[in-house]
Amino acid sequence: MPPRSMQIVVRLDVMLARRKMRSRELAERIGITEQNLSLLKSGKVKGIRFETLAAICAALDCQPGDILEAVPAGEA
Repeated sequence: MPPRSMQIVVRLDVMLARRKMRSRELAERIGITEQNLSLLKSGKVKGIRFETLAAICAALDCQPGDILEAVPAGEA
């Protein structure tokens, strides 16, 4: 049986809400544009640098698994 197809869902908006932080503030803290952060939040990117992911996790005091989730394709 072939492995199930998975997709990565970005839950950054959830963590921002938990930390009571606006996208603008996070973008400023990690040194990326609000537009790029918006693309990341919407999942419209093909990848993310580990450096950027680490900066997001440091700014939000969280782990990568708090903002990225693997779900079966079509269930996002």
